[in-house]
Amino acid sequence: MSFKQYPPFKQYPRQSRQLLAYVFAGGITAVAHYALLIGLVELGHVDPVPATLAGFVLGAIVSYSLNRWLTFDATHSHAQATWRFALIAAGGFVLTGVLMHLFVGKLGLPYLQMQLVTTGIVMVFSFLGHKFFSFADRAE
Repeated sequence: MSFKQYPPFKQYPRQSRQLLAYVFAGGITAVAHYALLIGLVELGHVDPVPATLAGFVLGAIVSYSLNRWLTFDATHSHAQATWRFALIAAGGFVLTGVLMHLFVGKLGLPYLQMQLVTTGIVMVFSFLGHKFFSFADRAE
């Protein structure tokens, strides 16, 4: 069931509903990612770059589940969508690692603030990749 099936959202254009669902799913994904990141850094004393990559993996699992079900009316089977999603997620994983290494490792900036910046950049990359590649975009 996607957002388009809930009466309060039927009045909005398809693209708006899809973006709203993506932001909602992204919020839940971010909570999972950040919880693991902060837990590993603050409690486990893990370096922020590998900690954020571990959080990214957890977030990717949450993201796939929510976005396939809630955001995109996927027309690809799980077998087709999974490898496509994994390819976009791998790009996001690399982008996250590079940005966090640059911001935190090289520039010495605070990891949580830089994770917010990185999340914004990777969110745009991921939305476009998933919309146009991972999940077939069903027209209404």
